[in-house]
Amino acid sequence: MRTLRQIAAVTGVAFTLAAASAAAHAEKLTIMVGGATKIIYLPAKLTEQLGYFKDEGLDVEILSQPAGVDAENELLAGAVQGVVGFYDHTIDLQSKGKEVQALVIFGQVPGEVEMVSTKASETIKSMADVKGKTLGVTGLGSSTSFLTQYLAQRAGVPSTQYTLLPVGADNSFIAAIKQNRIDAGMTTEPTVSQLLKTGDAKVLVDMRTLEGTRAALGGTYPASSFYVQRAWADSHKDDAAKLSHAFAKTLNFIATHSADEIAAKMPKDYYGNNKDLYVGALKASLPMFTKDGKMPADGPDTVLKVLSAFNPSVKGKHIDLAKTYTNDFVSSAPVKTAAK
Repeated sequence: MRTLRQIAAVTGVAFTLAAASAAAHAEKLTIMVGGATKIIYLPAKLTEQLGYFKDEGLDVEILSQPAGVDAENELLAGAVQGVVGFYDHTIDLQSKGKEVQALVIFGQVPGEVEMVSTKASETIKSMADVKGKTLGVTGLGSSTSFLTQYLAQRAGVPSTQYTLLPVGADNSFIAAIKQNRIDAGMTTEPTVSQLLKTGDAKVLVDMRTLEGTRAALGGTYPASSFYVQRAWADSHKDDAAKLSHAFAKTLNFIATHSADEIAAKMPKDYYGNNKDLYVGALKASLPMFTKDGKMPADGPDTVLKVLSAFNPSVKGKHIDLAKTYTNDFVSSAPVKTAAK
């Protein structure tokens, strides 16, 4: 006759095997990231590296597109279930009749930096000097183009007086600076640190911190986020909750670990042969991340103000901000300090 201890052991094994089987047969979820190697989107790959998707019983594939607008198009086409991109897309899309909702807020600030090429820095001292210049963005209609236009307009320069050129991110952005195809442009870490190290560009507007963002945009500007189509979230509440919980655990990990410890979890191709530069860029970026994935109280209003200033799709439209995000899924997450 089996003892209670033997029964418990057999039961425990059965539960473990059942959980493993469920994970093995879980429907694959595909998430498109608007530039996976950008530090602003670090939580996407880090969640995978830490095993938090698997801990939730999920089978998740992370794909990358160079610009957030491309990732957005993949979502609307139904090719992916979710996007890691800027929250402002949810507002822009609502104005066009598309219902998209941010479930997790990664960044309370854009983490974007307007860099001016060293050669052009003699004539471009601020955004008020970009008249007649060519400004680099990741893609037309991307969040970098939204922000660039707003910064220029706030400085008194309308969009008709400069040229936006889509140049992508990372190495393609660096090449555009070095080849003088753009006079200035908006990018993120670790590209910012790489350009500063080589001396090819200087910081013009810094939105990596709350202080810098409030000075540039007039308020807190939630940016990098995980968003899905609202219809999908409504019909896949269990998956939506599990994804949100996994990302919330990662944000807690970021908040409780050093840049060195975080970098140690990332694939080598994310920092190449210069891990010190990557760690430095990461250290400068850590203040941008939320600790729990929740939307900052004043965030949606600031983003709507920015988009309404120039975006013809949003200007004059009634936007129901309550439908562009939800804290419900991250609020239900049992977040504990991660020790992986």
